Parts: sequence; structure tokens; C-alpha cells
Amino acid sequence: MSPVTRRHLLAAGAAGVGAALVPAGWSAGTEAVSASAADDLILRYDKPAGTDWLRALPIGNGRLGAMVFGNVDAERLQLNEDTVWAGGPYDSSNTRGAAALAEIRRLVFTDQWGPAQNLINQTMMGNPGGQLAYQTVGNLRIAFPAGTTSQYDRTLDLSTATASLTYVSGGVRYQREVFASAPDQVIVVRLTADRAAAVSVTATFDSPQRTTVSSPDGSTIALDGISGSMEGVTGSVRFLALAQAVATGGTVTSSGGTLRISGATSVTILVSIGSSYVNYRTVNGDYQGIARSRLNAARAIAYDQLRSRHLADYQALFGRVTIDLGRTAAADQTTDVRIAQHAGQNDPQFAALLFQYGRYLLISSSRPGTQPANLQGIWNDSTAPQWDSKYTLNANLPMNYWPADTTNLGECFLPVFDLIKDLTVTGARTAQVQYGAGGWVAHHNTDAWRGSSVVDGALWGMWQTGGAWLATMIWDHYQFTGDLEFLRANYPALRGAAQFFVDTLVADPSRGYLVTNPSNSPELPHHADASVCAGPTMDNQILRDLFDACARAGEVLATDADLRTRIRAVRDRLPPMRVGSRGNIQEWLADWVETEPNHRHVSHLYGLHPSNQITKRGTPQLYQAARRTLELRGDDGTGWSLAWKINFWARLEDAARAHKLFRDLVRTDRLAPNMFDLHPPFQIDGNFGATSGIAEMLLQSHNAELHLLPALPDAWPTGRVTGLRGRGGYTVSMAWTSGRADEFVIRADRDGPARLRARLFSESWTLVDLTDSSTPATTRPESDVVQLAVRAGHTYRAARPGATPTPTVTTTAPAAATATYAVTSSWSGGFQAEVVVTAGPAAISGWTVTWTFPDGQVISQVWNGTHTQTGPNVAVSNAAYNGALPAGGSTSFGFIAGTAGVNNPPPVITCTTR
Repeated sequence: MSPVTRRHLLAAGAAGVGAALVPAGWSAGTEAVSASAADDLILRYDKPAGTDWLRALPIGNGRLGAMVFGNVDAERLQLNEDTVWAGGPYDSSNTRGAAALAEIRRLVFTDQWGPAQNLINQTMMGNPGGQLAYQTVGNLRIAFPAGTTSQYDRTLDLSTATASLTYVSGGVRYQREVFASAPDQVIVVRLTADRAAAVSVTATFDSPQRTTVSSPDGSTIALDGISGSMEGVTGSVRFLALAQAVATGGTVTSSGGTLRISGATSVTILVSIGSSYVNYRTVNGDYQGIARSRLNAARAIAYDQLRSRHLADYQALFGRVTIDLGRTAAADQTTDVRIAQHAGQNDPQFAALLFQYGRYLLISSSRPGTQPANLQGIWNDSTAPQWDSKYTLNANLPMNYWPADTTNLGECFLPVFDLIKDLTVTGARTAQVQYGAGGWVAHHNTDAWRGSSVVDGALWGMWQTGGAWLATMIWDHYQFTGDLEFLRANYPALRGAAQFFVDTLVADPSRGYLVTNPSNSPELPHHADASVCAGPTMDNQILRDLFDACARAGEVLATDADLRTRIRAVRDRLPPMRVGSRGNIQEWLADWVETEPNHRHVSHLYGLHPSNQITKRGTPQLYQAARRTLELRGDDGTGWSLAWKINFWARLEDAARAHKLFRDLVRTDRLAPNMFDLHPPFQIDGNFGATSGIAEMLLQSHNAELHLLPALPDAWPTGRVTGLRGRGGYTVSMAWTSGRADEFVIRADRDGPARLRARLFSESWTLVDLTDSSTPATTRPESDVVQLAVRAGHTYRAARPGATPTPTVTTTAPAAATATYAVTSSWSGGFQAEVVVTAGPAAISGWTVTWTFPDGQVISQVWNGTHTQTGPNVAVSNAAYNGALPAGGSTSFGFIAGTAGVNNPPPVITCTTR
């Protein structure tokens, strides 16, 4: 990614924070819709995980992951590093494929599917015939003295990305905190006690990999290993894990691979892991140097600073979106009990928790420069996990990133586009040697080595449009960001994906349409033991999106006019969607009845979601057929299938059915005690799909309009959400009471027309530009639609008469900057707030924001700034990296503060610049 693109995205992220949390006239916090407990963003348990991995709690920084078990006497941190995969670089392409392609197509077109699949298995399968697995690094085990314990409490706090444990033993209260720092690239374990010299532990590494353990110095232990071999490919990823202890009081020694701490009052254990993986072609990285340099750098930073840096980084992402769906006493139970009893109780806050858990998992498993989140994110305790914990392209990988843009985590999307760029290289070879085509192709799976050929057998793997689906995500991301540099950098991947199908689509001899052949409708046979076919509906829908995206991107970039003409001509010859004899969307060109009526995939509704080819108002006949398709498929399915169906029903604007699917997902055979989604077993796409589905119930933007509260269920009668993102460059906040909208607050990133759809606009409402207090001119193309011209950087509020906006405080330093303050969340005895600093008509080189608290509030922590507080008087100045702002540019800082109860905002906030 170019530096320009990264700067643009970070700037957009900062703007997103400001827009999400503090648009003028709106505050996300102060008093919640219903009285929220302090732990509403906490997973809580009253028992250890024991040996059950699905009860352990995940932490991660995108590259490093750990599962924290919380056992009193024997803590276990199961460790992952995102590039430790089985095998090594390999070329998956099968050079026999192109010669057999014509015969395979003939067999498919003459309905000889069995012989066609046999020939594919003989000539088109990749080398090797399967792909390679994501693998564990091993475990860090920390042993504590045995004893009787009480007051056990184990948590994962989503607001701080910290796993914690407290308990009392022998009259001493012990506490553990574990987090994975992205700024410092280490896992941090903090052990404390409320009595001096009470912490004594030993720590060791172990692993199912080929490893050696050692003590490189008197305070460190090491695990040096290599990944496993698989599918005939020799394991070649070297890794080194280091754990080093720093103690307050007591002694620290290390020998023979065992770390010993005795008589300490507090201990910090830093875990660093380095890998020799450089990229999909190169595994000769200095893994030992990486691990040591990161450990040494972190060792030089005090624990409080490590934690502050971690919080500043994480909360700048997580804090962009807040959600409150109401709260009942059910939220006071432990998380595992809430899951087990969800079907029989009213627990609307659990939907908010699951929504934010998905965002937490995405931040923790996917960051710029890391690998994308795989089938299990970055958490895997095996060397041979189910489905290899790789990247399944016919559902898993795209689904992982459905919530990235909509829930304001665009930076977390970037690893996917790096993977796509890699696939344009490996997939170009597969396209050439297996199809005799230009461009690039990827089938239904890939791995760290960017395998792009057919794997796992023709019945599952002979699906051509995996790369095409990924490529459509380039255009969709651009619609949210408007980042031309991003589009320019990724356009070659779009063009290459389209070029492959321009070269390879063939005319169906009986219908005349251009179709893929051979392909399948993912993982579903249309006749006994036969899935291979020509032109399945999902392929046609994906290709329609791909060709449109490529052509539109070419227009934006003013390039490839001739190719655009060819692409559009090919697109116009794709088969249209058809309504079958049962009133459903046909899954294939022929009106076949599926062999598995309740199959987990509903691939032929890609056009409903994530695409926008089927809409209620644009294609009413197909809309009704999509509903019938879902009714025929049924509501049951795997965890990730249920999550996709939440999105389907939200797009159908059926709030009750979408909410039913959500409740179906929250049961013990679909959601583990640690809230991991279960196929079963664990597949993380169900978590991300659920987060996406909840977002779709609240905001949709796929049809060239912002549809506000399109599928709000009766179960969430009163609530608030802030910071959601819409295509076109909008940040949206909403509040509602008794199922009726109170207000919408929308910030625009760019100038242009905005089209808003909501039930509110069929009632009495007001609209104001909060940035300049003007009343925008509007048109009413439909009774529930308002259209207006918006200006970049302006915030607009539509509200019911009498709806009271939550107050904010904004003052302007003439010709310099504005500072806007708002509380983003609150709890008994404390609150979190965000301040957005926006430069005026001239650039600034630094800023300081000052105010006086009216009610004795005391700040305990600040991120993205440095602060002083004397009594009620507070001053916050820029950090080294966010002081310089261009004209009109903005940044933000946040803080956590304590309060004695009353929490009025400061009456005046002042911003001075330099």
C-alpha cells in the first residue's frame, strides 16, 4: 500500500472517530437509553476454562494471538503468530488442465457430469491436491502455588482489549491482566497481588511442533521451532517465541527453559514471536532478530506506558462505534449462562455485546500489514485444524470482512487487498496453464502460499469465481472511502479478474448465454454426487458485479476505454436470474431441485446480499422469489449460515425474521461459551456475519441511498447507535424510542447528493445542517425519502419535533481550530469521552485543548494526546504524531475519567493552536 493511501485511510479513520462520536449537536453517551452496567462490554465468567479451548478468551493484535485460559494454578496462553503455516512456497497450478478443458466443457454441456468430474479430478486438480494449514506456535504455561481460592472472576473487556482474572487465595487478592499490543508487537502478561512479595510463579514453553526450549539469559525463556510438513510440502517457517520477566521485588532466574519468579509484588511477562515468513514466496526472514528486537524494545517501556499505548491504539478503532439496544437483568449473568438461557429470556444487550465482539475480533485478527483473518481469525491450537483454518473463498473470507466498512474499521480491511495482489501473481499462472487465459483466477480456497488452483476434489473445488468475488470487494471498499489512490493501486487486480472471464466464458449451446464452464454452486450437488455444471446463478451474479465494478473503476480512473466496452458487452450476455417453478430464485440454469433442501450455503442469493442485484423496490419479482428461496432453505443451518441469513432477512426488511435468526444463532450448539461461533466446530465468519447482520438491520447503503433503521425489530424498542458507515462516505448515528426514530445525525465526507430513506420522513420531521445552522433544501421523490445536497465535513440532523439532542460543547478559535467534546460511554463512577480537533481555514502545527470540569471529574487515562490536570482544570496537547493538521483536517483524542456521580460537560472548551 502506498504511503499516500495509508495516510488517506488513517485520516479517514480519524474523521470517522470524530463523526462517529462527536458530530455537532450529538453525543454518543451521557446517559444511556437504559441504565447500563459498567460491564456491558465485558465477557464474564465465574469458572476457569480448564482444558476447554472454547472457554478460553482470545486476545490479539492482528499478528499475534493468544487464548487465555484463566486457570488459577496453571495459566495457559495458547499462542499463534499469523504467518506460522504448514509447508512453504509451492506452485499449485496443474499444467495438464488446459489440454483437457474442451472435453470437460463438452461433457458438462451434454449433462455427463460424473465423467466431467472424473476428468477434472484427473487433470485440473492443483499440486498438491489440498492446501496447507495454519498452525499453532505452542503454549506458554505459568504455574502458581496451589491453594484454596474464592471470589474468582474472569473477564474479557472489549473496551480495553484485556483479559483479566482476579481471585483471593490465602487472604491475598491476585490479579492477572493479558493484552496483545499492536504498537509494541508483544503480548503482555501482568501479575499483581495486594500484598508485597506474594507473587511466585514458574513459566515454561511447550509445543506440538518440532521445537527446542532454552534459557538464553537469566530472565528469558525461548521456544525455537519450525512449522509442520503437509501435503508433501516440507515445513519451512521458522519461529522463535521469547518470554521475559520483569519483577518488582523478589528474584527472577531462568535456566533449562524454565523461568522462575519468587517473592515479587508485581511481574510483567513480555512475549515476543518472530517468524521467517516474508511473503508467499520467501521464508528466509530473520525470525530470531525480529523476536529479540521487539522484546528488547518493549522491555525498555514501563508497563503503564505499554498499557497506555495499547489502549490508545485499540480504542482509536473500537471507540468509533457505540451501540445501546437496552438492558435487562439478564445482562447481569455470566456470559456462558446468558448464551445457554438466551432462548428463554429477554436480553437485548446481548445483541449489542455480540455486535461489538465481532468488531473486537476483527481488530484483534486483522491489521494493516498482517495476514487477513482466516477461518479461525488468528486463533488455532492445532497443527491440523478443521478445514486447515485457511481462507475459504466461497463464503468465509468475504464474510469475515462484511462488517469492516459498515462498522467503521476500514483499516482492518487492508490485509485482504494485499492477499488479492498476491493472488494476481499465482492466479495468473493458474489462468495461463490451466485455462490458456489472461488475467488471474482463484478457486474456492487459498492459504498463506496463495494457492490458486482447484483443490479438495471437483465436487467442492471446481468453482471459478473465488478470485472474482474478492475483486468485487475492491470497488465496494472504494464506495465507502472514495480513496482514489486505493482504487488506482488495486485497479489492476479488478481488471485482471475481469480479463480472465472475458477470455474464458463460453456460449451455452442451448441458451446462447455466456457462462462459466466448468463450475459449481458452492458445495451443493444438483444431482447425486454431481455438482459440476455450467453457469450457476452465483457465478453470474458475481460476474455481473465484477464487470460493473471494473468498468466503473475504469471510468473513475479514465483508463481502459476499449476494455470497458468489451466487458460491458460480455456482461450483457450473462444469464439473467430466473424464477423457478417453486417461486424461488433458480440456483442453476436449469430448474433443478437441490439434493440437500436445507443446505448451509444459499449461494444463489449472493445477489440479495452482499450484492444489491435483488432489491425490494428495484426488482420486486426477484425480491419475492428471494424470500421464497429462504423459506424453502429453512432457518436452520451451521452457525455461519445462520449469520448470513440474518443479513438476507435484513435486506428483505423483515425485522422479525432477521431477529429470529439472530436468536437461533445464540444457542449452545452455535455459540461457544467464549462467544466463538460454531459451525460446529469454531468458524469465525459466523461472528463477523452476525456483526454485519446487526449493522444491516440498522443501516443499509447498498442501493444508492442511506436506508435508516430498515429492519428494526420489536425486541429493540429503544436504542442508540453511533458511528456506522455508509457507502458514499457517510458516518451515521441514530436514536429511537418505542420503535420510532428520534433523530438521525449524518456526517458527509464529500460533496454531492444524498438520498435518505426512513419511516421518519413519512411523519413530521425537521432537518438542519449542524455545521452552519442552515436548513438544507430538500426534495421528496417518495413519501419516505428525502434528497438533499450535502457538503464535505458537514453534519446534518433529521429529527422528530421535540426530540432533544444530547448536548455537546463546541467553541471556535478564530481562523484556527474547533474542539468538540462528547461523552461516548458512561458507567457508575466513570465515563469515557472523545474530543475532536478540527483545523480552520489554515493549517496548524500543534494544538492544546483546555477546559474546567464542573463536577470534580478526574482523568485517569488519555490517548492520542498528553494531559495535565490541576484540580478541575484540564489541558490536553497533541501527541507527536497528530499535531500537524492541514486546513480543514481533524484528529481526536480520548480519555477515561472518574466521577462522583454527576457528570455535566464543561461549559466552555477552548482550543489554542500553534
